[in-house]
Amino acid sequence: MSAANSTPHTPSDTSEGASTAAEHDGAAAEHNNFSQAELDKFGALANRWWDPEGPQKALHALNPARLGYVAQRANLRDAQVLDVGCGGGLLSEALAAAGAQVTAIDLAPELIKVAKLHRLETGVAIDYRLQPAESLAEEMPGRFDAITCMEMLEHVPDPAAVVRACARLLKPGGRLFLSTLNRTPAAFALAIVGAEYVARVLPKGTHQYRDFIKPSELAAWLREAGLRMEDVSGLMYEPWRNAARVISRTDVNYLACALKPELDA
Repeated sequence: MSAANSTPHTPSDTSEGASTAAEHDGAAAEHNNFSQAELDKFGALANRWWDPEGPQKALHALNPARLGYVAQRANLRDAQVLDVGCGGGLLSEALAAAGAQVTAIDLAPELIKVAKLHRLETGVAIDYRLQPAESLAEEMPGRFDAITCMEMLEHVPDPAAVVRACARLLKPGGRLFLSTLNRTPAAFALAIVGAEYVARVLPKGTHQYRDFIKPSELAAWLREAGLRMEDVSGLMYEPWRNAARVISRTDVNYLACALKPELDA
């Protein structure tokens, strides 16, 4: 998130600015798995989302590691990929550049607007939608080869519902890629105290410790949704070099990959 079709298209932006509020109200009325405070918080960062030295500096640094993790486990060339909680489109554009046919969804109108504007600048073909995963799952079940949901689950009231929606959206044999924060003292010290108040690489209030998710909790949601956990790896941000790498320790940020078994498996 800041916290989704067959062949993606590039919709016209002519009337999108006028319609975003109405679209958001319609989506919210049907699926209420969002916090307006969270949407407002990330929406306020929209104008500088693509600034590598701005408030989302750490997210820019995480992006190559996130993309590498996905690309090592899924063939992205011509794959149908959904980015859930796409924010301003950092990972969405990276996935598209790697050859994927990308659909990207978020519930913050300001972020979808910025993502669409950046799409016009780069010419990348991404289908951005102001839509919750739950309603897209009703519309397009079994459509995607891979789904990414990065740094989003800890920002919604019911993360398990997002996992269930993603499972429904996946094709059999498809993979779901997630990243979130572990609920540990180390995560509190580094991701909140260190990142938000000491190093100030994230805006204050970006995270709430109570919303962090233990890998065991995530694994239970995945099992309940019919998915099989294949991997859990740590994701370390190194502010002194403004870069990130995948590691074995999972006590702060971590990535996960889950498989939707084939129907005859």
